[in-house]
Amino acid sequence: MTAKRVLRPRQGILDIAPYVPGKSALEGGEPVIKLSSNETPFGPSPRAVEAYLAAAPYLSRYPDGSARMLREAIAKLYGLDPARIVCGAGSDELLTLLASAYLGPGDEAIYSRHGFLVYRIAILGRGATPVVAPETALTADVDAILARVTPATRMVFLANPNNPTGTYLGFDEVKRLRAGLPESVLLVLDAAYAEYVHANDYESGIELVATTHNTVMTRTFSKIYGLAALRIGWAYCPEAIADALNRVRGPFNVSGPAIAAGVAALEDRAGVARAAEHNEIWRGRMAEALSALGLTVTPSAANFLLVHFPKTNGHSAVEADSFLHARRIILRRVEEYGFPDALRLTIGSEDDNLAVLDALKAFMGANGP
Repeated sequence: MTAKRVLRPRQGILDIAPYVPGKSALEGGEPVIKLSSNETPFGPSPRAVEAYLAAAPYLSRYPDGSARMLREAIAKLYGLDPARIVCGAGSDELLTLLASAYLGPGDEAIYSRHGFLVYRIAILGRGATPVVAPETALTADVDAILARVTPATRMVFLANPNNPTGTYLGFDEVKRLRAGLPESVLLVLDAAYAEYVHANDYESGIELVATTHNTVMTRTFSKIYGLAALRIGWAYCPEAIADALNRVRGPFNVSGPAIAAGVAALEDRAGVARAAEHNEIWRGRMAEALSALGLTVTPSAANFLLVHFPKTNGHSAVEADSFLHARRIILRRVEEYGFPDALRLTIGSEDDNLAVLDALKAFMGANGP
């Protein structure tokens, strides 16, 4: 009798650690305060909800495969060429598409020590080799990245600001990185949190894409626009890279209701400004209050804070996480990012922020010095 051959995925696929999102529920039926996924406390714009619902009668129709209306709305807002914009099912898909188009076995791609986990998954999924560059003060280090470039390097991923640290590189440093990389290396600037940055030395990447042939910027509607469930992202690319992405993406990778909601969300500039202002105020207040409790907080330019706990018994991050769960509060464990002693806290509504502070004050006080 002939032995059955076992169907196996390509070599290396089963070595990839699956991405695990932030916890969204706890046992029991009571409501939770969910601050684990960097979602906006304001939800989507009412205009986006209205546009989404208005699309319901047309669910039997395929969407516009080029997402033309959404690309044109993005281009109008930022003064870009819509032909150089590619839309996707979240920026995650676009990062994966870039890896599909430009990486393969024998290639290397670099990302920083505490960079977004999707980079490693995208690299390994294409049979390429991930190369990790150390950081300085929990911030991407341009010199460390450049020191790891080899003839096999094809791509560098830079989250700016970075998740989960919230740190960022100023534009001069990003330009220095681009100038130091070989012409054959694609620099991918992941600017998922760009709308939250209020720093004079920051630039999301639009200028570098406009002035080089080997830089891409990705953005998302999942954060400040509150459309995470619809999975909408976009990339601004040189023409040749946009052409490559359009050849490998799915023909209808953004749904019709998502396109409609995305266009409407872009029009609500007052809503975006309100969310950014709230975040700016409460990010500072939370950092100050948490520091006063004896916790270390990494300075952040995004809509979250990386909060470091002592290693001592009774005050550890794991114990804090359990304590918060007992109060129906969910933050993000970040061991997989190299932070076993920290939790990531999304900036939430005023009530949610105060609830977290009250809980952590009780936790730090109840467990002794």
